[in-house]
Amino acid sequence: MTGRVGPRIAIVSAIVTLVAGLFGFVIAIVLNVFVFDEFDAYGEVPIPGSDSLHLPAGEVTISFHTAVPGGLDGGFPVPPLQLGLRPRAGGPEPVVTESPGSTTSVNSDVRVRIWIAQIPEDGLYAVDTGGEVNGYIDPALAFGRDTSPGWLPWVFGGLFALGAVELVFALMWRARSGKRAQPPRAPVSLDEPSWPGPLPPPVATYEPSDHGVQLEQLRTLAALRDSGALTEAEFQAEKRRVLGH
Repeated sequence: MTGRVGPRIAIVSAIVTLVAGLFGFVIAIVLNVFVFDEFDAYGEVPIPGSDSLHLPAGEVTISFHTAVPGGLDGGFPVPPLQLGLRPRAGGPEPVVTESPGSTTSVNSDVRVRIWIAQIPEDGLYAVDTGGEVNGYIDPALAFGRDTSPGWLPWVFGGLFALGAVELVFALMWRARSGKRAQPPRAPVSLDEPSWPGPLPPPVATYEPSDHGVQLEQLRTLAALRDSGALTEAEFQAEKRRVLGH
C-alpha cells in the first residue's frame, strides 16, 4: 500500500497485537496462580505438627501457607522450616529438593512454594513439620500439584514483544512516507513583473480623396480596355463621365 493508508493499518495492527499480548499475559498469570496451581490439593500439615497424607506417585509441590495481618508490605520473609516425609508402609523414600517459587498473596492469605517432592509410589505418607514460625498466623505446609502450562505466559509475552517491534517499524514507515518528495511546484518570483513596453500607436485610418477615387476608376477602365472588354470609344466615353466633362 502507498501513501498514509499502509502505515495507519500497520500501526493499528501493532497496537492490537500489543493489547492482545498484554491482556493474554496477565490472564495466563492469573490462571496459572489461581486455577492451575492447586497448592493444597492433597492437604496441609500445621507448623509445627505431624500428620499422614495420601500422596500420588509423581511430582508434589510443598508450599509454606500462612496469614499476614494487613497483607504484604514489601517482600515476604520465609522462616527457617523443617520437613520430614516418609512412607507409612515402608518402601522407597521420596526425593525432596528445594524449589523456591514466587509469593502469591490474596488479601491476607499468603503462600510460597518451598520444595518439590518426587513421590515414588501412591500411598500414605507421614509428614513432620517444624520451624521458627512464632510471628505467623496459622502457618502450615501445603501439599499439592501445579498443572499450569509454563509455556502460556511465554507465548503472550512473545506476542507483546512482536507487537512492540511491529509498532516501531510502523512508526518508521509513517515517518518515511511523510518525508517523500512532493511534486515540484512552479517557482515563485519576487521580482517586479516585466512589461512588454509601450503600446504601438494606433493605426491611422485613411480615407481616399475624390481625386484618388477618379484615378482608381481610370485605372480600372484602362485595364478593361486593354483586356478588350471595352472598345476605345466606350473607354473614352466612360473616361469623360468619370472626369465630369
